[in-house]
Amino acid sequence: MKLETAMEPGAGGVSASEAAGRLEQFFRDFESGRTPLLLLDYDGTLAPFQVDRFKARPWPGVRQRLNSIQEQEKTRMAVVTGRPAAEIAPLLGLEQAVEVWGLHGAERLHADGRCELEWIPEDAEQQLEELHRQLRRDSFGGVLEYKPNAAVMHWRGASPEVARAIEEQTRALFEPLARERGFRLLEFEGGLELRVGGDKSRAVEVLFNERREAGPVAFLGDDITDEEAFCALRSRGLTVLVRPEWRATAAEVWLRPPEELHDFLDRWIAACGG
Repeated sequence: MKLETAMEPGAGGVSASEAAGRLEQFFRDFESGRTPLLLLDYDGTLAPFQVDRFKARPWPGVRQRLNSIQEQEKTRMAVVTGRPAAEIAPLLGLEQAVEVWGLHGAERLHADGRCELEWIPEDAEQQLEELHRQLRRDSFGGVLEYKPNAAVMHWRGASPEVARAIEEQTRALFEPLARERGFRLLEFEGGLELRVGGDKSRAVEVLFNERREAGPVAFLGDDITDEEAFCALRSRGLTVLVRPEWRATAAEVWLRPPEELHDFLDRWIAACGG
């Protein structure tokens, strides 16, 4: 597997050789027989981005490998995504149900169908409802995504000039609200999200603490929204940036999809005895 430097020198990162060594040590830990935990972002990590997010299917070969991991029954696996949790199963298309943490960790959809949603303060809920109504009237040319705990504006696929105009108008609307108690402004590639509640690090902490027999843990993500999860797992598990181009990150290892992602999943399957 080809590995690259995960962070710039002097920024707390590791060299390519150190990343390779970290990966080798990670898979050697499987020899203990303890249950490993595989945490996966969806968009950009398991699937390429699409302007229409409902067309974002997994990279070729990924679904088959995840099915193989589930069939082995040796790994606990969960998807941690910014999407509503219910959107993942139809897109991912696995043969067995998988646990999904949606809304950046505010929603937990168990594999058995049980769903838990983080409580939203009533005043924040009312402000979001008003914001949704306002953006339905005028979305600045962007694509509005409704979430129960957030308002999201997308401009992926727009020309640079149009995207810049949408971003400027969205920021002008979101930033004053982000300064109010309980709201956060979340930047991601091709959009902005104004939300209330925790982030992906919450999901990572809960799943990490629920591990059976303290087996090895890995989190794979691509976007700025995954950085908090990388930081939450620092020195406690393997953090992997999955994207075609490198960017500054807290992750230890950088993989280019889909080929290097395939290699990683193949090694996971082999380490579990496949």
